[in-house]
Amino acid sequence: TECAFMSRNHGDLAYVDPYGFKSVDNWSAISLQYASLTPEGSPSVYWANDCAVVTGSLSVRQQASRRMDVLPAAMYIGPFTAVLTVLVAVALALALTVFRAIRQLPRLQKGTVAFFHPFADGGGGGERVLWCAVDAVQHAAPHVRVIIYARQGVTAEQLVLDASSRFNVRLRNPIEVLNLKRTHLIEADQYKRFTLVRQAWGSVKLGFEALKLLVPEVYLDTTGWAFPYPLAKLAGCKVACYTHYPTVSTNMLLRVWSRQAMYNNDDDISSSSLKSLVKVLYYQAFAVVYGIAGACADVVMVNSSWTAAHIRQLWWMWSEPHLVYPPCDTTDLQTLPLDRRLKHLFLVSVAQFRPEKNHRLQLEAYAMAREVAAAKDPNWRTSPVLVSKLKMVGSCRGDDDERRLKQLQQYAEQLGLADAVEWHVNVPYSELKQLLGGAVGGLHTMLDEHFGISVVEYMAAGVIPIAHNSGGPRADIVVDVETAYGLQRTGYLAETKEGYCQAIRTVLEMDQRDRLKIAAAAQRRAATMFSTEQFHQCFMEVISPILSIRA
Repeated sequence: TECAFMSRNHGDLAYVDPYGFKSVDNWSAISLQYASLTPEGSPSVYWANDCAVVTGSLSVRQQASRRMDVLPAAMYIGPFTAVLTVLVAVALALALTVFRAIRQLPRLQKGTVAFFHPFADGGGGGERVLWCAVDAVQHAAPHVRVIIYARQGVTAEQLVLDASSRFNVRLRNPIEVLNLKRTHLIEADQYKRFTLVRQAWGSVKLGFEALKLLVPEVYLDTTGWAFPYPLAKLAGCKVACYTHYPTVSTNMLLRVWSRQAMYNNDDDISSSSLKSLVKVLYYQAFAVVYGIAGACADVVMVNSSWTAAHIRQLWWMWSEPHLVYPPCDTTDLQTLPLDRRLKHLFLVSVAQFRPEKNHRLQLEAYAMAREVAAAKDPNWRTSPVLVSKLKMVGSCRGDDDERRLKQLQQYAEQLGLADAVEWHVNVPYSELKQLLGGAVGGLHTMLDEHFGISVVEYMAAGVIPIAHNSGGPRADIVVDVETAYGLQRTGYLAETKEGYCQAIRTVLEMDQRDRLKIAAAAQRRAATMFSTEQFHQCFMEVISPILSIRA
């Protein structure tokens, strides 16, 4: 029965249900024990229709002010206790759900290493890491059965062919593919709101689907989805991961807090201080869960010092993450001549057509460089910038990438670059090598790129990199090197359209001798720090303790 309070001239009337008290206007209900506190005598009490009727001269507000002294402690549940009770109930329900899920899994398969890489047929740097890691495992432990968890429709024969044609990686032994049906659960485009947490939950479901197909001795994630790690750990797997990029980072928190609009922080949120605050709290709560999941990995490898610093901050780990630079085909690319045909000047951009790669900035900076050059030298035949081309090289993973590519092509036309930009989509490795062999400069515009394999490929091929001044390129790749004559530049870093414009003009208008000095220094650094051989050695040193090497 709901309580109610009414005031009369001769006293206050209170209706109270006999089983407890309910607040009205944010007051706690009145206990019958107030009778002893009434200075003008005890109020009269009687029952009518299962309700206690209390009349007295004290006002309801006066009585409510004394409620904490009168109500028995057992009858009051504080907000902290209530929240704690709910959290404990949720935790117990989750634990029970996980326990039931683990019981559904098949028995662990000894002598198996399973790579969790749902989009293994992609053409990016993450896939190069995957195939070089598979090659390293097969070389060190040829008896081990190698499994790839990949999306539906992908076959082992197709992946082996892709590894060879796209990345020049020839696998020594056959592999097996277990197809996953619900890879859409980890695609960001599926979720308009709460993308991170819904993708994370999707990755748990996808990881569970993978484990239902086979529980390996070693579960090796090469995508960065940490949330299935607890499941794999509870299933008895040894868990290893190669993390390219933290799912959430302090940089993301700072950008949301500063209300900076980006591809992952739309204008609707960045324009509102309240929504920005809520999103920061959401990110912080997400980071706690992310850190707990990451702590379930037995071996953690990262691709750059930038990523390592963020993983140290986020994951609840006792040991340090291992820095293993990703493999770049520096040996093959170093066979390309450093001397380029300057009569056919062109820049190259190698990146998947994804929003974070920021191809629009490349087009805008190149258009600006041409405008500046035209203003200074109207005779386009004598201007290196005006005779140059920009060749955009990248892969498309699906319909969304295809739509994005068409939008970029339309944007290039709007900027007046229809005849100055060429598009090379899903090209084989042989064509990529040929393009790198003729370019004088390479563009990279992703903010906080975890590493930047394309930048290393530029350097190995003798292409001067023009990279974003953040993340891996700034921390590990485009750094000055010591020579007999002092420090030598290995490339250029930029952040804004104007900065990229200036770097583009500098590289295209550079004297050939100066260009060769930079290209040679960049190539030496790529060869010593980021080779495939170096990756194989470091990767196996880290993974060997949990990998059964003996046949």
